[in-house]
Amino acid sequence: MPWVVGIDEAGYGPILGPLVQAAVAVKLPDADAAGWETLRPWIARHADKDKTRLLIDDSKLVHSGPHGVKKLEAGLAALLGLRDTTFGGWLDTHAVPHVVEELQGEAWFDPAEALPLNPAPPDLRPALAEVGVELFVLAVKLVPAPSFNRTVAVSGTKGTLLNIGLTGLLSAIRQRLPGFDPVEVICDKLGGRNAYGPLLQGAFHQGWVVAEVESAIESRYRVESLGRDVRVSFRPRADGESVAVALASMTAKYLREVSMRQFNRHWQTHLPGLKPTAGYPVDGQRFYAEIAPLLAGLNLAEDAVRRSR
Repeated sequence: MPWVVGIDEAGYGPILGPLVQAAVAVKLPDADAAGWETLRPWIARHADKDKTRLLIDDSKLVHSGPHGVKKLEAGLAALLGLRDTTFGGWLDTHAVPHVVEELQGEAWFDPAEALPLNPAPPDLRPALAEVGVELFVLAVKLVPAPSFNRTVAVSGTKGTLLNIGLTGLLSAIRQRLPGFDPVEVICDKLGGRNAYGPLLQGAFHQGWVVAEVESAIESRYRVESLGRDVRVSFRPRADGESVAVALASMTAKYLREVSMRQFNRHWQTHLPGLKPTAGYPVDGQRFYAEIAPLLAGLNLAEDAVRRSR
């Protein structure tokens, strides 16, 4: 049975808060590479009429409405084991190297906050294991504003951050994915480009990357000499294609939302009554204008709080 690894990001567009990338691995039957049919007894997609099952889909669909974080959290608790932990403890287990160290430099970061934020639904992993399905978070990466700005200053573009993050998530395949079963990696297109060979070669430096297709519809590669069959595909709007990518999308969005919850709470302690923000450009500018007078007194420069791009 193959592993399907979905990769997605959240928080690329905002000017406040971290950029988050996540990779989720799902072992699925050979006949169901997407996983939707195998998991149908337990999960529903946004368009399904049956709302009694667990909602799993692109994070933008799951997060809609007033209880968006709770819906994201329910899926991660039931399928990926988000239960009885803390924000810092969860990142210690799942983040790529140096993420937690960077976050510890952020005044808003509260590693002791208990997760999940809401009561967890039943753990579905034992029932899924009985039909041969395994799921787990392969790796996550959070990039706070200071690190974000340093990378942009050197490279001149924020797209470099996605490339660096993707390389780290892909490298985790060799380090964290058990066994020697085939691996299919599915990722959204990065920056609308079609050629990813050099980027993949940097992630799989012990293998040999061979391009099979490079087009606007799909860019597909195989990686040879790794001891297991590894294939990587980049497709537009990949987050609706498979359970693995949907869960990666939900994981990235959830970690972004928890981070922004802490970010807002931190600044509200300094400025009571401050309206919270999601960090996107228009409202992010409003929020930053309100906290800017406080920065000097807190010995903070603008680029320690606000992204340059």
